[in-house]
Formats: sequence, structure tokens, C-alpha cells
Amino acid sequence: MNTPLKTPVAFIIFNRPKCTRRVFERIRDARPEKLYLIADAPRSHKPGEAATCAETRRIVEKMIDWPCEVHKNYADKNMGCRWRVASGINWVFDHEEMAIILEDDCLPDPSFFPFCQEMLSRYKDNPTIMQICGTNNINYTPESSSSYFFSRFTPIWGWATWRRAWDKYDQQLEKWPAYKRCRLLYEICLSDHEASVRENTLDRIYRNELDTWDYGWVLSIMVQQALGIIPRKNLIKNIGFGDGATHTHNPFNPMRLLSAKSLEFPLRHPEKISADQRHEYLYHRRHYDKSRHIEWIKSLLTCNKGNS
Repeated sequence: MNTPLKTPVAFIIFNRPKCTRRVFERIRDARPEKLYLIADAPRSHKPGEAATCAETRRIVEKMIDWPCEVHKNYADKNMGCRWRVASGINWVFDHEEMAIILEDDCLPDPSFFPFCQEMLSRYKDNPTIMQICGTNNINYTPESSSSYFFSRFTPIWGWATWRRAWDKYDQQLEKWPAYKRCRLLYEICLSDHEASVRENTLDRIYRNELDTWDYGWVLSIMVQQALGIIPRKNLIKNIGFGDGATHTHNPFNPMRLLSAKSLEFPLRHPEKISADQRHEYLYHRRHYDKSRHIEWIKSLLTCNKGNS
């Protein structure tokens, strides 16, 4: 971008200096006027992690070379992924009405930033929309010529939202037992299998057996019968697969093949706000129908020919 980014950017970092440097280079190119840095503390049982956490923080702070209002929220004790991310975003929205959010392994195409900024402004007062996604992780192309579409499936590799949406997030999953008793997921998911997978995952999070924040956020979107915005082209490449990852441990995960592309401007807006049912069907088939897994991998390989 040639002009500074007006929308605040929240950058969540931990212990991966190499990934962090690459992602922050893109943030530096966007030159946000406000920057919120969120970092967890090292785990005491991990040898060498204190050094990599400190190095990661130093890299980011040293790379800030443009006029920028910097806010830092660094944990003194390790909080874990679930509570560090959630508390960090809470802190951001204590100060801001809207923000773009990136984690240290989500490498954005430069067009990601103006896309989020325009969407945040356009839909800021529309409660139907709770999230802007940077990831189109099935490489779905809508049948219309619109630059983006709407869906109930909302990936969180590079995203943006508003305080008014984040306020709906049930961070403690206090309402989960009641939702489970009334079998809410079986009413709103596309299949019983999807509902069962989500239910099992949410049970594990509720029992503190799984350290993640995003399933609770997605549940809040589903309960509100809200939608996310997904770009016509995937704008985020995850560069964090393998050792050191919190959740993306498998270096052979086919999602590593998903490349980022540029979105053209000016944006073309959809005529109406409604879920793209074809996208939801294909997304559901990809994630909850294992027989389609090889077919999806082949499509990624084909799509990425000639791309880095």
C-alpha cells in the first residue's frame, strides 16, 4: 500500500522468529497507523523457549520503522493459546471499534489489508456480519463476478472483526452445556456428522483438554445466525506447518499447498447479503466427507501450479 493503513492491526506472536519476521514484513509494508502486539510468555518446561520468545519480540519491535502508535500486551506467565488469544483480542477491543487480526504464521497478500479495511467500514453497522476472512481455504470461486461472498463457515487465518461482534463471543463457553442439552448443533449444522465433530471438540475445550479459542468464536457466530465475508481469492498463506506450531503440527498437511493471491480493486459487491449455499455445500463436503479428501488435494495441486 502507498498510504498508511487507517485500521488498527493486532499481531499475535509467540516463539517463532522466522515466521514472525516474514509476516511482519507484510504488516510493515501496509504501515498501519496503530499496531497492537500480543505475546504469550514462554512455557517453563520447554528448554530454549524463553530465548525464542524474547527474540521474536525483539524482531518485531526493531522492524517498526514508520510513524505508528504501538501498544504492547506481553504476558508475564504462559497463558496458553486459548486464553492468550482471547484476552489479547479483548484488550484490543477495549480500545478500538474494529481491527485486523493476524497470527505469526499467516502470511497475507498485500491486498488483504485494503480488503479488510473496506469491508470493516462497509458492514460496520450490519449485525448479520460478524467476521471478515482472509482465507478462502477451498479455493472457491463464486458464480457471480463479486469480489467476495458470504458464508456461515468462517476460517480464522487472517481475519478482521468489530467490537460489537466480539462482544458476542462466549469465551468461557458458559452456555455450551445448555446448547448441548437442547442439541442446538444438530439443528444448525449441515449434517449430523458435522454436529457430532463440533460437539466433541467443544466438549474437549469445555473440559480444558484442548487449548484453542476459535471453536468457541465460530459457535458464537452460528448461534447468532450470522455470516462471514470470504474473498473471491485466497489472501492468506499459512507458513507455520511443522515443528513449533501450536496446532498445525503436520508438515504434510495439504493446507500448506494453499497459496495467496491478489484481489483486484475496486471491489465488486454482491447484490444481496445471504449465505452462498454452493460454497457451504463444498466446504462441508471438504471438511466433513473424508471420501472427498484426495479430490480436494488434487484441486489444490492444480490450482497452485506456477505459484510459489
